[in-house]
Amino acid sequence: MNRIPFILTIASVVGGLVLSVFAAGFLAVAMERRSIEAVEAGLNQSGMDWVEVSANGLQVFLDGTAPSEAANFRAFSRAGSVIDADRIVNRMEVARQDTAAPPRFSVDMLRNSDGIQVIGLVPLETGDSAITLTLSDMADGIEVANLVEMVDFPAPDNWENALAYGLRALRELPRSKVTVYSDRVEVQAVSESVAQRADFIAALQSNQPRGVQVVLDISAPRPVITPFTFRFVIDTEGARFETCAADTLAARNQIVQAAEAAGATNLQTCSIGLGVPSPQWGSAIATAIAAVAELGTGTVAFSDADVTLIAMEGTDPNEFDRVIGELAAALPDVFSLQGVLPEPTPDQAANSGPVRFQATLSDSGRVRLRGRVPEGPIGRSVEAYARALFGGGNTDVATRAVTDLPQGWSLRVMAGLQALSTLNDGTLTVDRDLLLLQGNTGNPDAISDLTRLLGEELGQAAAFELNVTYVEALDPIASLPTPEECVARIQAVQDETKIVFDPGSIEITDEAGDILDQIAQILPDCRHVRMEIAGHTDSQGREEMNLNLSQARAESVLNGLLARSVLVSNLTAQGYGETQPITSNETEEGRESNRRIEFRLFSTATEGEEMDDTDQDLPEGEDGEQQAPSAESRPVPRPDSIAEAAAAARDG
Repeated sequence: MNRIPFILTIASVVGGLVLSVFAAGFLAVAMERRSIEAVEAGLNQSGMDWVEVSANGLQVFLDGTAPSEAANFRAFSRAGSVIDADRIVNRMEVARQDTAAPPRFSVDMLRNSDGIQVIGLVPLETGDSAITLTLSDMADGIEVANLVEMVDFPAPDNWENALAYGLRALRELPRSKVTVYSDRVEVQAVSESVAQRADFIAALQSNQPRGVQVVLDISAPRPVITPFTFRFVIDTEGARFETCAADTLAARNQIVQAAEAAGATNLQTCSIGLGVPSPQWGSAIATAIAAVAELGTGTVAFSDADVTLIAMEGTDPNEFDRVIGELAAALPDVFSLQGVLPEPTPDQAANSGPVRFQATLSDSGRVRLRGRVPEGPIGRSVEAYARALFGGGNTDVATRAVTDLPQGWSLRVMAGLQALSTLNDGTLTVDRDLLLLQGNTGNPDAISDLTRLLGEELGQAAAFELNVTYVEALDPIASLPTPEECVARIQAVQDETKIVFDPGSIEITDEAGDILDQIAQILPDCRHVRMEIAGHTDSQGREEMNLNLSQARAESVLNGLLARSVLVSNLTAQGYGETQPITSNETEEGRESNRRIEFRLFSTATEGEEMDDTDQDLPEGEDGEQQAPSAESRPVPRPDSIAEAAAAARDG
């Protein structure tokens, strides 16, 4: 009878142990499942669905193939922000990056009376046997240089057919250059006559390989023209060529089109030949024709690189100076221009007006020089001085170098250019008797400064006139926005879309980055304004965690602006947590409004803050009043850990 209680006791103990083991196993399985679900959710939210998550007890395993080392690290870090990083075992692999791309195979073959040269890169499977055999057949006692290299890559499609066609073209053409690619064969050759050229083209146009583009450039010999001449006239009988030569068909078409635009009809054909002094022959002639058309009448003649523009009697001298100056600036350096203006009659001379120099400065900083300058080094020094003042790329010089200018002309021109360079935009006109400067400036003392400058350079008795207007919008000081305007501009940007952060993150999102881009364009005009970047949260979560989160997000905005090359010495980041709500935290809409980033004037931001005991010991300023601590010296709370900040972010 005494055995029964003993047996029951033993059974109870064993049953309890079994239930404990079962409960522990159930809890372990539940913990594994929750860990897997939490990590998978975090990874999928970050777009890392390629990670496979599994668990064994407290350990969580990450498997899969990461596209890069950086992606591997981000996945591990993201999982570590969800559970304790010590529990994670990273078993992910990184995808292998295959960087060995096949080269572009090509062969260049050159054949002339001196020999044959072949250089290029071909697939190893092709070898150079076909090339060597073809070259041996063509050699016939001339020197052959075979510099073909081979690499172990498969031959691309159509390579064999393209190479065979290129070798056939080289065999057909005794003076040629043949370039072979897998998808293209380029053939350049010179024939002995027009008939031979036609035979070459007929032979090479037959049996062209499919899938391969063939470009044939076979030329026939051209006559040598010396000198290379051109003459174009506009007079009472109309516009016409008197002689014309061109180096290419394209140049001939360019010349004909320019002449037709100038009013010419029934034009004779330009002869195409060799001996052109410049590859820019066609564009130079087209520019000269346009210059004669601007004058209305006249003649332009080319003899190799010598160009002469002859105006008709009665042409306005100022207009002639302008056209000659612009044409001289537009012609390529190889061409030398001479302008001929017939002497005016006594009546014309009385009404021809003074000699003139004019410079026009645009508000973009570009300057155009027109009119007359002295011949020789003095005239060139005037142009060099202008380029030094305004920049070579911003200076358009189209002046005419002449003799017999008034005494002191270059000194007056350079002094005027120096004065013009101080304006935002304007015009300088130098005549025989007067220097006139007109324009706009942002300097309220410009008239006084310019009068002193010109008086020192030209003498107090010099004749000059200033018509310069002060424009407040051009004044770099007067045009600066007020502190209130700076804050209003930034607020207008945030009224469209507020700066937000992803849950659990203090990093700038792409959407917030677009807002910072707009703010970064405003801040350079507001460097004189001290502002605070204030971070705020709603009241969810612990107060200390919200304070830490708001500080971290305000600093992220400050760093985001710094990364956009904004000088941030006038900006301070400060977090206020939940202490400054702008509406009730009882509704989701209210909490959304309270979670915000504000830009505000620093004096406004600090106004009304309560002073603690340490405020009594603040240093005194020069006026004897206590000074508020600088923005940089204000206490800045820091999160105790990344996990705590992340928790605060999820709550706030």
